[in-house]
Amino acid sequence: MRLNNLRKTKHPLMTSLLLGGAALGAQPSLATEIAIACGSGDAADYCPTVAKEWAEKTGNDVKVVSTPNATTEKLSLFQQLLNSQSSDVDVMMIDIVWPGMLAKHLIDLSQYLPEDASEGFFPELIDNNTVDGRLVAMPWYTDAGMLYYRTDLLEKHGHAVPETWEELTRIATQVQAAERQAGNEDFWGYSFQGRAYEGLTTNALEWVASHGGGTIIDSDGKVTIDNPQAAQALDRAAAWIGTISPEGTLNHTEEKTRGIFQSGNALFLRNWPYVWALANGEGSEVAGKVGMAPLPHGPDGESAAALGGWNFAVSRYSEHPQLATELVAYITARAQQKDHALAKGMNPTIESLYQDEEVLQHNPAMSDLYETLTHGVTRPATVTGDAYARVSNAFFNTTHRVLSGELEGDEAVEQLQNQLERLGRRNW
Repeated sequence: MRLNNLRKTKHPLMTSLLLGGAALGAQPSLATEIAIACGSGDAADYCPTVAKEWAEKTGNDVKVVSTPNATTEKLSLFQQLLNSQSSDVDVMMIDIVWPGMLAKHLIDLSQYLPEDASEGFFPELIDNNTVDGRLVAMPWYTDAGMLYYRTDLLEKHGHAVPETWEELTRIATQVQAAERQAGNEDFWGYSFQGRAYEGLTTNALEWVASHGGGTIIDSDGKVTIDNPQAAQALDRAAAWIGTISPEGTLNHTEEKTRGIFQSGNALFLRNWPYVWALANGEGSEVAGKVGMAPLPHGPDGESAAALGGWNFAVSRYSEHPQLATELVAYITARAQQKDHALAKGMNPTIESLYQDEEVLQHNPAMSDLYETLTHGVTRPATVTGDAYARVSNAFFNTTHRVLSGELEGDEAVEQLQNQLERLGRRNW
């Protein structure tokens, strides 16, 4: 029997955070308590709900561990816990780019799950969560970069949804000029995330991959960024700043760009699927006038959407790895993922749910999203392991210098190639 109290820890930060967690479910005398670090803890966090369901069905207890909202702070906390080999948290909700960084501290779930446990999930997500042949996390929900557009304005000005970046640039330029002439001086053609942070890594990866320029580092760990297609992609994006995208784009993140689009001041927006419900919701200036499509591509590539999302992993230092894995399997099972999609509009990681009539009736955009997810591009996080944070930092900072006009594309990719090769000199 485990008493429902805090396990011993040597870290005051961890202690304060853990004390903020709330025990869920009944506590029978023979129950085992599993501590799970969920998501943001706000109304959108469905993890505590399904964790409570599991506890009630199995007769065990769950303790929901409070963690910081900011992703970087959450990662820092998890790294402290794992590096100290703490058993205070059994199950962790981890970002899609963390498996490679945390793998040595996580159990191989395939040792505790049935052989077919990963069947039905998007293969790209299972591959992303498999490090050196070890399945270290199960996918919970996913994201992919999407193009949002104003259906009314495209119709008004006689344009179709762009399929290439060249078309997007041309249409955005024309509609922006027309709308400003009609009186909206704050109108822009294209809004995207250009701040020097992980969001710019996803945007720039999409530009490069969709121009046929590769994925920065390939699956074998070889740096591939120094090529003409990648340089062309970065130069094209730099030309948007101050023309079809505001100068402020250099400091814009997801919510700022959503605000511009949702207030009626942009024709096109690159963002994640969560925007669909908000842009069409009550109080939105563009409700009922929004379309969603795959991102455009360059002349030598295909549409590419960076994959995002969250997964569940079990700490190697858990005292109950089998039970913790059973909780992960329950949360990520088809039934719970369907409930998550219906209750919160989140995107499942099980392919068949994109053909589920009830899910599609609740959110028709899911059918459009499916094709994008099947061609999603993963960031080179698994192959670079612990070095990924430095890889991404180098990529988004160099890209930001191109957007700012400090570097040309060909200079940038050459510098980045050399910098990343130095980082990977020891095979990551």
